[in-house]
Amino acid sequence: MRFRQVHLDFHTSEAITPIGDRFDKRQFQEMLKLGHVDSITVFSKCHHGWAYHPSEANEMHPGLSYDLLAAQIEAAHEINVKTPVYLSAGLDEKLARRHPEWLIRDKNDRTNWADGFMEPGYHQFCMNSPYLDILLEQIREVVQRYDVDGVFLDIVGIRKCYCHNCVDAIRRKGHDPREEEVMKILWESTYANYTARVKETVESLKPGLPIFHNGGHIKRGRRDLAAMNTHLELESLPTGGWGYDHFPLSARYVQTLGYDFLGMTGKFHTAWGEFGGYKHPNALRYETALSLANGAKCSIGDQLHPNGRMDPATYELIGKAYQEVESKEVWCVNATNVADVALLSLEATGVHPKVKEDVSQSNSDAGAVRMLLEGKILFDVIDMENDFSAYKVIILPDYVAVNDDLKTKLNMFLNQGGKILATGWSGLNLDGTSFAIDFGARYLGVNPYRPDYFSPLFKPESLGEASFVMYSEGQKLELVGGTELGSRKDPYFNRDVFTFCSHKHTPCSEVYGGPGMVESSSGIYLAWNVFEDYANQGSLILKEMVLYALNRLLPDKALNTNLPAQGVTTLQEQKEEKRLVNHLLYASPVRRGNNIEVIEDIVPIFDVQVSIRTTHRVKNVYLAPQNQELSFKYESDKVYYTIPKLECHQMVVIDYE
Repeated sequence: MRFRQVHLDFHTSEAITPIGDRFDKRQFQEMLKLGHVDSITVFSKCHHGWAYHPSEANEMHPGLSYDLLAAQIEAAHEINVKTPVYLSAGLDEKLARRHPEWLIRDKNDRTNWADGFMEPGYHQFCMNSPYLDILLEQIREVVQRYDVDGVFLDIVGIRKCYCHNCVDAIRRKGHDPREEEVMKILWESTYANYTARVKETVESLKPGLPIFHNGGHIKRGRRDLAAMNTHLELESLPTGGWGYDHFPLSARYVQTLGYDFLGMTGKFHTAWGEFGGYKHPNALRYETALSLANGAKCSIGDQLHPNGRMDPATYELIGKAYQEVESKEVWCVNATNVADVALLSLEATGVHPKVKEDVSQSNSDAGAVRMLLEGKILFDVIDMENDFSAYKVIILPDYVAVNDDLKTKLNMFLNQGGKILATGWSGLNLDGTSFAIDFGARYLGVNPYRPDYFSPLFKPESLGEASFVMYSEGQKLELVGGTELGSRKDPYFNRDVFTFCSHKHTPCSEVYGGPGMVESSSGIYLAWNVFEDYANQGSLILKEMVLYALNRLLPDKALNTNLPAQGVTTLQEQKEEKRLVNHLLYASPVRRGNNIEVIEDIVPIFDVQVSIRTTHRVKNVYLAPQNQELSFKYESDKVYYTIPKLECHQMVVIDYE
């Protein structure tokens, strides 16, 4: 897989004509060179349903008079740029209006994405309909006729659907479509059948051709779904609603799966389909560097104008990022992540069955990753299939129930010297009645007060002595052999119509409510859903609690640095090259508008100190890609160095014997 890719959208309405009339082979090539692009995904079929080449399996866009796809492939291949080909699989608006009976429907017979046909927008197809055969012929045609370097299929995944085909299929099997658990089996099999038939179609023509099915998110814990692809593309446009926390969370999981993968951002100020919108070059520099730091290749989204002319401003912008990527690639090939800690993803395990609130969309994973990044903890995100013994600490975030399988794995991990950090409901048995892991405390139930307060028995690093408000639901404990690291304090009362105080919540009564943070030989337990709370509230004490706990559980971390909180650091290893690569990044996204995080100014950071624990005998340390020697000290299995200046992204290469 290439490092410097562009995903070139071309969703073009039939109401625009002519199209492609300003495409010019030389200009197309010049823009790819300006952008330092080495792979570009070009269109066979768009969301509107039109083909951009002569077709018997589809219809060519009425405003197009020639084979645009062939012209783009020829131009790109001539300058050694690869051309995966895009087909809109889930959307085909032309066909949707001809065959609305093939569309996904909810229980009330409503369509999605657009509700009905009296508002602008697309409508999604059900793959349990005759549409699938049409799509497969479109795939077969483009793979057979063109020199494609891969197939990218968009807007697909396991979909809820109550169309007539799905309802009839369930009823023919003797089941009731009103039972969602029965329908879920059908929805799963519909997607599996679709991916299997796509693979069969492609493999029959060009064995080994890369295939990716894009659903906008790689679900943690569903390795079976990931395996339906040859590689993975992590769609994550920070300004398009994903934010800057989404990609590190996805990447830290996906890199453990062993797939070649890329991070997909966009050149847009907002999101896909934005013409005339541009983010600051520093944003793309940072986003592509973040991909490299997490073991990924890079992809930047663009949208071609209907006239077919590539936008010079876009490729000048892309080129500023990809020029840097090009100079760094050699230190990013075949890299594996070094981690002390593993976050057992809540998305992978599912929420504890006794939780009464609807937390199915909990962002506990995101809150945990934000803390780990800010705390400069080297980590992976894992599921139940990962090898726990590769880590020193396993984090169970907020709502992880300990079933028999997990208990067996955790006990083996503890017996090998590992430690556990659990929060909230995590660590409880499936009944929610007692701890499945000995944290030195007895579980008494959900605390009746909310919010309540935490009084640490340690000095928070950045805060004074106080009782700190805990907004999330808490669990009530009593100490049984463990060491109390902080206590719970109750409020005077819960806020109610007859008992309320001030604007927000009731103050602390200073009445002891039992331990709130306890340590045993197994690890440390925190009695609140601190990761979800951090994602929602961002209170500093939550991070201080977690980092204090991790520092106790990890007395000899693999990496220490004085890089500020907004900085990001990872440690990747290229075993074949016998070197470690320490990535350091620094930028401060700011929120503008309703929900847009932007990066504009990048302020350099000076004299960043780093120490890395390694059993390898260090030979040499240098800055990359500058190839500038860096003075270092190596003693007691630790290498120490200082980076004179960090501007956006810096790699430090540690060669070992």
